Amino acid sequence: QVQLVESGGGLVQAGDSLRLSCAASGGTFSSYYMGWFRQAPGKAREFVVSINRSGGSTYSADSVKGRFTISRDNSKNTLYLQMNSLKPEDTAVYYCAASASSGGYFDSNAVDSWGQGTQVTVSS
Repeated sequence: QVQLVESGGGLVQAGDSLRLSCAASGGTFSSYYMGWFRQAPGKAREFVVSINRSGGSTYSADSVKGRFTISRDNSKNTLYLQMNSLKPEDTAVYYCAASASSGGYFDSNAVDSWGQGTQVTVSS
């Protein structure tokens, strides 16, 4: 089973950009559908974006469409999340997720591996 480690979180101001990375090891990265979820304080973990195995198709939650871009480099076993025009409501812990069987807008129940999470805080 693949192990995931996120990096790149931090404190930024509204309107700024941030790029998260997720390094995968211990499995065949290219065989997994990959995604990003987030969890704000007091709220449930929610789907943000996902990408298929080849990187040719992506899916985004309405709240981040046009602002967040997911990508992957299968040669480097790494997943990315480029976040632009950040808003205070984007403040959350962001989790990298891998699913062997489900793609598209996959539910957290379909996730086989989670990263430890990285904090993103957007000040107004």
